Amino acid sequence: MNRPPSPSHWNPRLIQAAIALHDNRLEIAEPLLKAHLKDDPFDAKAIRMLAELAWRIGRMKDAEHLLRRAVELAPGFTAARAQLALVLGRTGRPQEALPLLDLLFEQDGEDIGHWNLKAATVARLGDFDAAIGLYEQVLEKAPKQPKVWMSYGHMLKTVGRQDDAIAAYRRSIELAPQLGEAWWSLANLKTVRFDEADIAAMTQALQTSDLRDEDRFHLDFALGKAMHDAGRSDEAFAHYASANRLRLKSQPYSADDTAKAVDRAIATFDADLLRHATGGCDAPDPIFIVGMPRAGSTLVEQILASHSQVEGTSELPDLPAVARSVEGYPAAVARLDGDALHSLGRTYLDRASVQRRTQRPYFIDKLPNNWLYVPFIAMALPNAKIIDARRHPLGCCLSNFRQHFARGQAFTYALADVGRYYADYVRLMAHVDDALPGKVHRVIYERMVDDTEAEVRALLSYCGLEFEDACLSFYKTERAVRTASSEQVRQPIYRDATDEWRRYEAHLDPLKTALGSVLDAYPDAPSGF
Repeated sequence: MNRPPSPSHWNPRLIQAAIALHDNRLEIAEPLLKAHLKDDPFDAKAIRMLAELAWRIGRMKDAEHLLRRAVELAPGFTAARAQLALVLGRTGRPQEALPLLDLLFEQDGEDIGHWNLKAATVARLGDFDAAIGLYEQVLEKAPKQPKVWMSYGHMLKTVGRQDDAIAAYRRSIELAPQLGEAWWSLANLKTVRFDEADIAAMTQALQTSDLRDEDRFHLDFALGKAMHDAGRSDEAFAHYASANRLRLKSQPYSADDTAKAVDRAIATFDADLLRHATGGCDAPDPIFIVGMPRAGSTLVEQILASHSQVEGTSELPDLPAVARSVEGYPAAVARLDGDALHSLGRTYLDRASVQRRTQRPYFIDKLPNNWLYVPFIAMALPNAKIIDARRHPLGCCLSNFRQHFARGQAFTYALADVGRYYADYVRLMAHVDDALPGKVHRVIYERMVDDTEAEVRALLSYCGLEFEDACLSFYKTERAVRTASSEQVRQPIYRDATDEWRRYEAHLDPLKTALGSVLDAYPDAPSGF
């Protein structure tokens, strides 16, 4: 079996499943696909469709397993091979994706999608110049590809070529005025202010009857930014609320699940275990910056990456993957001996090494969500530095609500959810502070804004680094920055955003309720939870 069955071979049940998938009606598609595969377990096309379903609901291991099965059954099935490469890239294994891409190019080197996927994959490995070169080759062959122009803009933004990025996004919009993600990409630069013509164009696109949900929520996020910049806060909030409601439909989130994960972490990593743990990998290389997104972590990273001894990488997916490789995590970690902990720490360093481009002795991993794994870091990498970037809960949570994240931050789609997430994060970090006083260095965003030099000196001292003037001129440091704050950290520090939440206070009661005592105690943690 060298190729997937053609559409003419599809039975009515599979066609129904394909339509349901297209309409994102996953609850209909899943039983249809499983019933079909029970009758025909070797149908590679159906297996790929089930993998797509698993991918959409976040079951990445299931998606990978199914796609490998599809490729095994149909080696010529390029769509399945391409999707497998995408899954590997998105789950932090871009090196494993490259051989699959080489085969794709052998099978069909003219497919623009393969070029696009390879560019995204090498970008995940940190080779942004190669990615830009690939996009430019694609656009030379096929200049009327709006999504390729948009991806090209993403890479240009990452390396700091903002004017070129804006031009690429504008070209994408010119080719596809309803492409919401291109509008949001402009808004997400944070430095672009939309004019009345832009607002009119986005409003018109939003009124299109057959507009895809993905375009609709991107347009709402972009219009929210436009209204925010224009001082029309109530209209801005209405657009943000609409966008988040739509996102929540396709990206469900359970605040109870996060609370239970924190409960398990606190129960497992008690003070006795953390204080008396032995073993682990003693390498001092990693500097973890954890906390909430939109709390100043990119600013802290840029300050540290301006030091001659520190390399900035990105938000690496490796630490959660290593932790989850422990069967029965987190409870099982308490039963590991020193050698096992050392092996886990070493595995993390090996995985993260593919992102390193210099010989600097220290590197930064600024995945904010690593806060949930701080106790594990303390055991597996006892000499790692851990920095908690924290911002006022109302400002931080509202900023998350206003920010569209491509994936992985589903807690941001409702004010009550983001408030509970913030409170659970503070709860776990307070537990670590009690068990290991001084282990984590906390950077309060408002203090960094008010007295930058004192905070920078304290940060460097915690990391065991000599003070360097370049850390105060961080905005002059030329390096790739992949996060939503990429353009903001290329400017001197400013305090404009610290009180922006006050403009929306009339809408924030659900957030205040969810935060509870965490809001009253800030910048400290409540005395008890």
